[in-house]
Amino acid sequence: MAVVIGFIPDEYGEAALAYGLGEAQRRHTGVVIVNSTKGDALVDRRYLGEDDKVTLEEQLAASGVEHELRQTTGKDIADEILAVAKEVIADVIVIGIRHRTPVGKVIMGSVAQRVIIDATCPVIAVKPG
Repeated sequence: MAVVIGFIPDEYGEAALAYGLGEAQRRHTGVVIVNSTKGDALVDRRYLGEDDKVTLEEQLAASGVEHELRQTTGKDIADEILAVAKEVIADVIVIGIRHRTPVGKVIMGSVAQRVIIDATCPVIAVKPG
């Protein structure tokens, strides 16, 4: 079992990472970091490049928590996170969230909202700061 962390390289991903690593330490388990893209653009700032991967791996190694980084490409990022959580029999999923207007939620959808609704394990949603 593990803590699954949905990660993007920004303040929301960093908040999820920090909380998820702490949660893994409390639970005496490892983490699986999921960084995903739809693959529908040549450049996706939410998908880790090589430099960002090195930085993240250094941060994970310094934490002392057993970890695995998975970068996936799929039609739906929420489905990618949920599939990994199911595969590793996650204890909990940790995701970063940001404020969205009600109209923004309807028009744009929300990865976090889908994960929270469809997960079969507990989900912890964190905000930066």
